[in-house]
Amino acid sequence: MIRESTVERVRSAKNVFALTGAGVSAESGVPTFRGGGGATVWKGMPFDVISSAQMVERDLAAVWEWFDYRRGVLRELKPNAAHTTLAEWEEKFNDFTLATQNIDGLHAAAGLKDVLELHGTIWQARCLACDRSKSLRDERGGEQPQRPPVCGTCGGEMRPDVVLFGEMLPANVLERAAEAAERCDVCFVIGTSGVVYPAAGLAEIAKRAGAYVIEINPERTALSDLCDETIKGQAGEILPRFQI
Repeated sequence: MIRESTVERVRSAKNVFALTGAGVSAESGVPTFRGGGGATVWKGMPFDVISSAQMVERDLAAVWEWFDYRRGVLRELKPNAAHTTLAEWEEKFNDFTLATQNIDGLHAAAGLKDVLELHGTIWQARCLACDRSKSLRDERGGEQPQRPPVCGTCGGEMRPDVVLFGEMLPANVLERAAEAAERCDVCFVIGTSGVVYPAAGLAEIAKRAGAYVIEINPERTALSDLCDETIKGQAGEILPRFQI
């Protein structure tokens, strides 16, 4: 249940910041691939091994095989009501910023024009030599694409343009997210466990700056005590009820 006072607070806000996590994507059927206790997720390797910076150095071909598999899973999935509602909010608020921990591209697919992808995107490759990037969106079934891809600028090998275990978040994206969190009136924390930093720290920045922090999640999280209000439930059901 959403309190009317909360709805009015959000509707009257000038600057809104939203942080989304895996729970939002899970409502579209996106698997997290994270098994507990070091569970095997890909050819005998745990998630934090196959998705690590060390694996890029050791076996780049295996990393591409893993991420190609993940893209294949994602191709048929669609944005849910949480994604589409947040895309609508971008047009309705004077200042709206969305930062996501998700790499699936569903926020952009829903129509959101400016998404701060804190952990990168699975739909892009980045050159290991010159850092140029290229889209993988046009790759379809049929003939197997070249792996690893070759950079059209310098001819170097390319890697998935995502933040892997052992790597830092892109400083420019994190800085923009922190600035948005610091200036917002209302901060939404949606579908995230609140344990992965520095992304989880964005809610703390908003709170310290005086924002009203609203959490939407099926259960309490590591950020619940920080938030001014926690609304338990699925984001796809709750967000449309604000009727901005």
